[in-house]
Amino acid sequence: MMNCQEGLSKNSVVGLGLGQFLSLLITSTGLLSSELAKKGINAPTSQSFLNYILLALVYGGIMLYRRKALKAKWYYYVLLGLVDVEANFLVVKAYQYTSITSVMLLDCWSIPCVLLFTWFFLKTKYRFKKLVGVVICIAGLVIVIFSDVHSADRASGSNPIKGDLLVIAGATLYAVSNVGEEFFVKSADRVELMSFLGIFGAIVSAVQISILERSELKSIHWSAGAALPFVGFSVAMFLFYSGVPILLKISGSTMLNLSLLTSDMWAVLIRIFAYHEKVDWMYFVAFAVVTAGLIVYSVGDKMEENPAEVGDEEVEQSKHFDEEAGMSNPDHNFASSSAVEKDELASNDDLKKERRKKILTKK
Repeated sequence: MMNCQEGLSKNSVVGLGLGQFLSLLITSTGLLSSELAKKGINAPTSQSFLNYILLALVYGGIMLYRRKALKAKWYYYVLLGLVDVEANFLVVKAYQYTSITSVMLLDCWSIPCVLLFTWFFLKTKYRFKKLVGVVICIAGLVIVIFSDVHSADRASGSNPIKGDLLVIAGATLYAVSNVGEEFFVKSADRVELMSFLGIFGAIVSAVQISILERSELKSIHWSAGAALPFVGFSVAMFLFYSGVPILLKISGSTMLNLSLLTSDMWAVLIRIFAYHEKVDWMYFVAFAVVTAGLIVYSVGDKMEENPAEVGDEEVEQSKHFDEEAGMSNPDHNFASSSAVEKDELASNDDLKKERRKKILTKK
């Protein structure tokens, strides 16, 4: 029977801790969004726009300083930026039509989507124990939902069917975005990914704001009370986006989505200690169940993973981008082929020398 030290590798422990830090950041963005909603500010795309600007400035600056060639085609990042912006928009928009409980439940749709996409596109193999961990995590969230059913704060929403469809669509796009980021993090470059996600995310957001939120922004009376939550939301999202690629590199997109399930429970703890509200005891049970599910999913990574296979897979993915970059740079190809020819000539000369030595020795 393996002990905890054998079951949990260093990367697994780091992944668990980073996952909960990201979950807390998501909780803070939810609280800040609710503060903006109380002040009558309803501009979800505009809130995300500042985050994309920060990503473009910080990581774009780092990329320009390094002066490295791109490892992936720029139009891949255009598609990823479009998917990411619309995922954020659809889920936030759903709160206008359906209940918080429905959003919480249907947002879990991203987990089976991530499992399917990573299995099909990234060829990720899941052991039975990991699937058990996923089921335990979802069971913990279901406990929260059952607790909310009898809550006085629960409302059906103005158009539940429309809201539910928006959540499902947004959760699917979140899954596509997470899996796409995992692929680029493992095969291209984290700084490149974040800089282009920021650039194209900002462009898509700016176009969408000009069409959908222009009148909303004009009606906002900007004061310290309105500006601080707005800026705080952007900073929290920037930190979240900066940490996501690291967790994707360590544990993958499934672990990311499972970790974010605890965000609603962190919100409950904040309500207890910051606002002195009373909550149902089932929240604490749910928190413990989800935590247990995360540990079950993470435990044994050290024994199950084959580093050689993982390394070979990442090398193949990197080779794919290198070949594309080489096709767009014929001078580099010519220099590389010249170097290969020189190596071949040198090896031939060495073989000839060895043969001469053998002949002389026989004589």
